[in-house]
Amino acid sequence: MSYQGFPRRLRLLTAEDYRRVFDTAAFKLHGKGLMALASPNELGHPRLGLIFSKKNVRRAVDRNRLKRITRESIRLRQHRLPAVDIVLLARRGVQELDNEVVHRQLHGMWRRLEREAQKASERSTTASTDRR
Repeated sequence: MSYQGFPRRLRLLTAEDYRRVFDTAAFKLHGKGLMALASPNELGHPRLGLIFSKKNVRRAVDRNRLKRITRESIRLRQHRLPAVDIVLLARRGVQELDNEVVHRQLHGMWRRLEREAQKASERSTTASTDRR
C-alpha cells in the first residue's frame, strides 16, 4: 500500500513559493466558492498552499474546517496529481457549503487539473517533436 501522509514536502512553505505560483500560473480552476492556481514544478510531486482569508471566511472554525477537508482531499489524491504547485483560494460564501459538497468540488477540480496537465504535456511533446 502506498504512503498516504501529508508531510512538509507536499506543502508550499515560503512566500516565494506562493509568489511563483501567482506569477507563473499555468492552470486556473474554478469550483463553487473555491479557485485554484497551479504552476508546474520540477519536484516530481504536487505541493499545496492554502489561502482562506478572514475577509472571505469570517469564522476561524469555518476556515479550519475547509483546510482540513482540503488537506484530506489532496492527501488522498497526491499520487494521481501531476507535479504542480497549487494555491487554493477561498471565495465568499464557501463556508455555506457542507463538507460533502466541498469534497466533491475539490475532487472535480483535481480531476480537471489532471486532464489539463496531461493535455499540456502532450502539446509540449508534440511541439518538441515537430521542431526536429
